[in-house]
Amino acid sequence: MTILDKIKSNSTIKDASILSHSKFFDKKDMVTTSIPALNILLSGEMDGGLTPGHTMFAGPSKHFKTLFMLILMKSYMEKYPESVAILYDSEFGSPLAYFDSLHIDQDRVLHTPVVDFEELKFDIMAQLDKIERGDKVFIGIDSIGMLASRKEVEDALNEKSVADMTRAKAVKSLFRMVTPRLNLKDIPMVSVNHTYKSMSMFPTDVVGGGTGSYLASDNIFIIGRQQEKEGKELSGYNFVINVEKSRYVKEKSKIALEVSFEKGINKWSGLLEIALAGGFVIKPMNGWYQKNGNENKFREADTNTEEFWTPILSNERFGQYVKETYQLAENDLLGT
Repeated sequence: MTILDKIKSNSTIKDASILSHSKFFDKKDMVTTSIPALNILLSGEMDGGLTPGHTMFAGPSKHFKTLFMLILMKSYMEKYPESVAILYDSEFGSPLAYFDSLHIDQDRVLHTPVVDFEELKFDIMAQLDKIERGDKVFIGIDSIGMLASRKEVEDALNEKSVADMTRAKAVKSLFRMVTPRLNLKDIPMVSVNHTYKSMSMFPTDVVGGGTGSYLASDNIFIIGRQQEKEGKELSGYNFVINVEKSRYVKEKSKIALEVSFEKGINKWSGLLEIALAGGFVIKPMNGWYQKNGNENKFREADTNTEEFWTPILSNERFGQYVKETYQLAENDLLGT
């Protein structure tokens, strides 16, 4: 018996194993969505997607944060027909119309209303304690930003107006316990959070909830938006998703996803800017676009089709360009 075998047999941790054989370093399970640009944001590649661990969408009110969470829920449940979802809800801002429009099977979703962080912590830990590695479960939280601490609630009931110094500790406590269990059991958890502006000379968006949720997140996306108009009428928004933190994608990367009131999310949004930057699409004249090496010209609205994008997306050079542009490189840390 080698020394390594000896200390392995002495370990009290049942999942301890030789690093080269550890199941926790297997290739991460990725859930691909139907929106290529969203897959790029999540993993740095078009056929990647959501991985186990904690992913957070943060932004001001009415920035479709919940919708993005539900798109990931739908993708997960579609990949695994036996899977279920737990939705922890403190805002009740997800109308059933959202679930209907995304074709989410509501009979496979456990809706769990919560009113404070402690209630969320106790229930989610009870669930994760019973879930086994291999169980297909998606966890959504809507939202962290609106959850009070139990002390804040009790102070209000007792008509006390003292400052609540416990909320930040409650957030850290929750994520300290949840994060390792998500990764050990291959469970994706997607949360919605709010942002606020910093008080610095040049204000930046800051994720709410203190450092607890920030440090525990594998991915954090901060959402901004730009108006889309037809004439003078507001027709939808371009939601600019900024990579604040990621284990897979270069931080500060950003892609805009178009959502119209009439047609919903434009599946192909965000790709045109990437293809232009990589030279796979050119702009021979204002308002017109052309695939490199092809004489046919298209107006911007006409590029939002499968026919236009399939040849580009199937081009290995385009896939490699996307990886080089967005994905974190695996370099020799010691240099040469």
